[in-house]
Formats: sequence, structure tokens, C-alpha cells
Amino acid sequence: MSIISARLDYRLLHGIVATQWAPYYNPMRIMIVDTKTANDQLLKDSMRIGKPAGIACSIISEETALKNFKAHKYDGQSIFLVTESPSFILELLKAKETIGELVLGISRSTEVGRKISNRYAVLAEDEKIFSEILDRGVPIYAQYVPRDKKEVFISKKEEK
Repeated sequence: MSIISARLDYRLLHGIVATQWAPYYNPMRIMIVDTKTANDQLLKDSMRIGKPAGIACSIISEETALKNFKAHKYDGQSIFLVTESPSFILELLKAKETIGELVLGISRSTEVGRKISNRYAVLAEDEKIFSEILDRGVPIYAQYVPRDKKEVFISKKEEK
């Protein structure tokens, strides 16, 4: 398995990812997948400054990430993937990539959508995406830092 964990966090590579999650997973590579960041050299460079020492870091667009995975560029590497996009996670799964777990970090707003935790809310238009991710066997948790208790994500259809 190349993607040991994926995290949805709009802040992408930041202090908690670098100092807590990266040591927790101990990946060979942190992969930030965000098209806007990948296309903004200043933002990309400033994000790279915060990467943990000794861990490779890719900051790439969704299109490049999919192309690289399909070309088996990361075979044999353990990857901790961070993105803001649940639809990108589903695209990876549709491309037959394996993801060990999906951790919900912080969404842009916790005031809009179904509140999963104090820091993450699922937008109505993303409910189906999360259900499909679960249907593909990927466990989903809300968890801010590794020492926090994992809050198991339950899809709307499972609530009924």
C-alpha cells in the first residue's frame, strides 16, 4: 500500500501535519495535492519550508497526482497524502489506489454542512462522495491530532 493515510485539511502542510502527523505515520513522502497551491510558486515554496526534515515532499495538482499514480511513480513508497478535496480521494480509489484511512482534519467552515466534529463539517454536495469512499472500504475518522480519540464517520445513509 502506498498511501498509508490521507487527510482532508484545508490548511494542507502546516505545523500539526509537520510536527505530529508526519512523525506518527513516518512516511517516505508527504504529498500535498492542491492545484491552486501547485500553481503558485510563492505559496508552494513557503509550504515546502515547513516540511519535516528527512521526508520527501511533493506539492502537486490533482491532475499531476493522478497521472503519477497511474504511472506507478510512487510504488514502493509510503505516502501521507493531504488535500482539501474529498472528490480527489474518490478519484484515487476509482483509479485503483489503496488508501489505509481517511482522517478529517479541518474544513473551511464548520458552520455550513453536517458537523462531524468541532473542526470538520461535510457539505451536502459531498455526502455522496464520503459514502462512496466508505463503500470502497476506507475507514473515515475525524481526528485533529494523533493523540485525540478517533471519531468514526457515519454516512447519512448509515444514520437511518
